[in-house]
Amino acid sequence: MQFSEKRNITRWFIILASFFIVSIILWNTYSLFQIFKNEERVKMQQWALAQKKMNNEDPNADVELPLQIIQNSTIPIIATENDTIVDHINIDADIISDKVKINDLLKKLKNQNEPIIINISEGQIRKLYYGDSSLLNILKYYPFALFFVIFLFGALVYNFYKSTKMATQNKLWAGMAKETAHQIGTPLSSLIGWLEIMKGENISESIILEIEKDINRLQTITDRFSKIGSEPALVNKDVIEETHLSFDYLKSRFSHQVTFEFIAPNEPIYIPLNPELHSWTIENLMKNAIDAMKGKGSLTISIEKFGKQVKINVTDSGKGIPKKQFNKVFEPGFTTKKRGWGLGLSLTKRIVEEYHKGKIRVAQSEIDKGTTIQIIYGKRK
Repeated sequence: MQFSEKRNITRWFIILASFFIVSIILWNTYSLFQIFKNEERVKMQQWALAQKKMNNEDPNADVELPLQIIQNSTIPIIATENDTIVDHINIDADIISDKVKINDLLKKLKNQNEPIIINISEGQIRKLYYGDSSLLNILKYYPFALFFVIFLFGALVYNFYKSTKMATQNKLWAGMAKETAHQIGTPLSSLIGWLEIMKGENISESIILEIEKDINRLQTITDRFSKIGSEPALVNKDVIEETHLSFDYLKSRFSHQVTFEFIAPNEPIYIPLNPELHSWTIENLMKNAIDAMKGKGSLTISIEKFGKQVKINVTDSGKGIPKKQFNKVFEPGFTTKKRGWGLGLSLTKRIVEEYHKGKIRVAQSEIDKGTTIQIIYGKRK
């Protein structure tokens, strides 16, 4: 517990430190952007002063340096007098030759920076509209690029953390399943011994037969749990026969208030299956359906073949599932029952999709009318 708390503190410290570093980078980028922006305005003011002196024909005016600064920069400039363009610098030739394009550019420059006003002479005012240089444009989009990189990094960390957590959970569940199988094995061996003693006593054969069925059932359950966490062997089995075995077993052990129906083709359908895990899947779906009906209603299992696909539909007349929960019902821990861990359908999904390479989904459901959960085995179209 203490180790877990320390690990959580370390994780939060790293997250907060990362946000702090990112904030510093963004602030420095913004500060650098403002510094360059102010320097460019100073350049424009110097160039404006040089323009004024040139127009006033001041022979002592030193205009060479401001002109060189502007000519060697990438700052786009448009000079106007009485809303008429009279000069331009660092503007593409195709824009200059197109009246619509240069007017659009002028509107854009007006929105970027405050114009510099030059009082050339009495009644003659020139306005210099200028935009951001290519360097400033790069800096302008740098924070977005940084945010994108941070987003990708965060997504990578999240996926890594999630996959690590899932791997840890899978190992935990696999370990618990194997330990459960091991624990069941000891009393099961004892029960088998007691059954042999009972066979020698004057006890009804029907009682012994039923006890023997339940012991075989416990052996099957033990075998199921022992297979969790390891790759199960798949063999070609008749999916109709294997499904019917599980159907018959549960049918005889549930209330007569549930009407059971099994629909399937007359000819066998062979597909790669692990019989123990497949029967676990069918039983989980049937028990879940009976719970949804509160032990009263109709339950139908139908098997259909479409080309190389086999579809198994488990339909009940229960309370139904809201559409927004169609995918959530297969998530570990999700349950609508007052008592339950929400592992049945999650385990079923894992058996179908990871071990048998199939697909399980809520095919259809209506509130207070019922639900159909569909398993698809075989190649998809």
